Amino acid sequence: MATSRIWVSISRILVGLYLLFIFLEPKFFAAEGFKEFQVDPDNNDPDNDAQFEVLTHDTDDPLGNGSISTAGNGDGGRYELCGTDLSFLGPPYGNISTSNMICSPIWNTFVLRYYQRADNVMTIILSAVYTTGWVGIGFSRNGMMVGSSVMVGWFNRKGQARIKQYYLQGAHESQVIPDKGELPLNNIPPVVALHGAMIYLAFQAKFEHRLGRQPIILAFGSRYPTHLHLTKHDDKTAVWFDFSQASVLDIHISQKKNHGILGIIGWGLILPAGAIIARYLKHKDPLWYYLHAGIQFLGFILGLAAVLLGIQLYRSMNADIPAHRGIGILVLVLSILQIMAFFLRPNKDSKYRRYWNWYHHWFGRIVLFFGALNVILGIQLAGAGNDWKIGYGFLLAVTLVAVIFLEAFSCMRRDKSSLPPTFQMNPV
Repeated sequence: MATSRIWVSISRILVGLYLLFIFLEPKFFAAEGFKEFQVDPDNNDPDNDAQFEVLTHDTDDPLGNGSISTAGNGDGGRYELCGTDLSFLGPPYGNISTSNMICSPIWNTFVLRYYQRADNVMTIILSAVYTTGWVGIGFSRNGMMVGSSVMVGWFNRKGQARIKQYYLQGAHESQVIPDKGELPLNNIPPVVALHGAMIYLAFQAKFEHRLGRQPIILAFGSRYPTHLHLTKHDDKTAVWFDFSQASVLDIHISQKKNHGILGIIGWGLILPAGAIIARYLKHKDPLWYYLHAGIQFLGFILGLAAVLLGIQLYRSMNADIPAHRGIGILVLVLSILQIMAFFLRPNKDSKYRRYWNWYHHWFGRIVLFFGALNVILGIQLAGAGNDWKIGYGFLLAVTLVAVIFLEAFSCMRRDKSSLPPTFQMNPV
């Protein structure tokens, strides 16, 4: 009896710690949030009235130092590389003065330059260190690669310049469609050029309104495209860029991965394991109860961390993913109700115990179902690779096989225990 009271006290302490975690976790994410970099824009208008020819390939002298420095040069927060003369691009891209074009290093060696005119025509120039393969910049509605439109530039093995728009219809290489996309390019042909160690992609687009905060996809691959079909990227990232303030909110791919990993471990592994223990180990009383309670608390904390990180990502990216977000909130609310039910658990001899059991069992099953559904939906929306799909598919398959095996074993044991006892007649 004393042991049971000790375990109940420990369980309540765990619940108190969990409630404290709920209170402190948003503050933690706010304190440890995303880094923001500021670049002071210059809004002087360049001369864009003249007509120009378009340069498609140039290999002028390399840069003086051939490297990118992110140290400020004292010019209102600008960076050294942003002072590079772009005249080698030719008109109209090379005609915009570097002092008038907003410039910001945004990821690795990638540097973004742009000028937005009053008529919403934007000139965009992306540069990066280049050896082989391709470099791309994409515009996304929700920060995901799938559904975005990208401009990709490269030089083939013969040294010929290539730049095209692609539409990312899906995560597979065959779903990256050339000469398609939703970027409203104008009649000025895009340009790709080599200048020293750097590749430059330049293009113009006329948007319906002035761009403000906009999710941008950046990627590169070291292998050449084959028959205009892109090879798999070596690395990628998503940034939320504010074109009106020249600021970039760095959204690392690792943060999205952490959101997915926490969700899979919490909702996809630990919580189902706790439910399996509660259903198939009740003959080990009271061990099953303490294992069930402890494992479910751990799974809930990991799932809660996944939800909080997802909320932070949603606010940063303004992602348009209502289904994934809505299911996540539903699962969180139902899980909190399950935790609250822990304090309202009637005694075994109470007439309300059967109703509590019905509520607890079915709400738990609903949580597990929608948790698994949301993991699958998140993998699909994020355009995750086959590693994620195979990994979670294997985990789901192992869980289902274990449940089928344990259910069959449990049924056989119940049937065996329900058989009438055998009698032996004493010999006369």
